Amino acid sequence: MRVVIAGAGSVGRSIANELLLSGHEVMLVDRSPSAMRVASVAEAEWLLADACELSSLEEARVDECDVVVAATGDDKVNLVVSFLAKTEFGVPRTVARVNNPKNEWMFDEAWGVDVAVSTPRIMTAMVEEAVAIGDLVKIFTFHQSGAEILEVTLPSDSPMAGTRVGQVVWPRDTVLAAIVRGAQPIAPSVDDTLEAGDELLIVAGSEADLGGLHELLATPRATT
Repeated sequence: MRVVIAGAGSVGRSIANELLLSGHEVMLVDRSPSAMRVASVAEAEWLLADACELSSLEEARVDECDVVVAATGDDKVNLVVSFLAKTEFGVPRTVARVNNPKNEWMFDEAWGVDVAVSTPRIMTAMVEEAVAIGDLVKIFTFHQSGAEILEVTLPSDSPMAGTRVGQVVWPRDTVLAAIVRGAQPIAPSVDDTLEAGDELLIVAGSEADLGGLHELLATPRATT
């Protein structure tokens, strides 16, 4: 997979390093000479250019990309890069960094954004997840479809603790995607058993019954 990353700051370089470790081809584009820390990501291609200009994106061979990542610290730049990549070059997938949560509403398909990643929102979700056992925590939203990735830590008094996955009747438009038990991620099968303390990652569609999901997983079991 070929990926062009606009923004060679700490975020862009970190993404580049992870992608390179996975065997992908990466180019970093930045207009600031001080960002050209080539030795820090030596295996990537580097381009000193303004990613908001069509000529720069042409030089970066964006038309040959599978993914464009707009990872600068400027939301306006990230929107423009995504828009040009999608409309002018037909890039199959764009991922854009959201720096200010107030701007999140703009990062949608109208601006050519397939996936918007809001670092402040993710950090907030992680804080909430650390203190809110039994609560549904929104981790990520797919702006194109409106689907969400939710996380819930199964309480000790959940009626689902000890239940086989295959026996659970999930609310409409919800799918159990993964179970994290301790440090071990588990791809759930019908024979796996849910245990208290499990972190459940759930994909919920835009019409999902989240109230029903919370009631299913977090309502304390009746005592006699």
